Amino acid sequence: MIPLLKDPNIKPTDEILAQGLGSDYKTYVKFIEESKKQDITFMEWRYYTDGNVWLSKGEYKWTTPRGANKVKPLFWLSIWEGFFKIAFYFNYAKRDELLNLLISDDAKEIIKTAKPMGKTMRFLPIVIDVTKDEQLADIYTLAKYRKENI
Repeated sequence: MIPLLKDPNIKPTDEILAQGLGSDYKTYVKFIEESKKQDITFMEWRYYTDGNVWLSKGEYKWTTPRGANKVKPLFWLSIWEGFFKIAFYFNYAKRDELLNLLISDDAKEIIKTAKPMGKTMRFLPIVIDVTKDEQLADIYTLAKYRKENI
């Protein structure tokens, strides 16, 4: 697995993404379009020097009753050769709740085998390598859970 988008001087474009994702570009486009229908917006691509890679972030934005604009990060998006990754970071204590969601057995296996991380080991990284449309339902379910519960 080779991460793409590593050159800080080359900002990601649709053409670059299509070339890197190949046949999975269709799944990526579907993912972006469907995400917008679920009130998920995407941060503009940014280059992060700690990982030496361009990343985007799926976010939920809303306005409070008093007019304050709020943003909740839902997941990180990265592009790899032939697929893209969605990375969620949940509180480790939410593991059992995540396993009770209506998601595929493959997604549940990712949750079961995820190792806690962070200085206090309280974060649970859920990383999905997206290679087919069928995986998108799991991502939307996890994003909805994050939006509503964390």
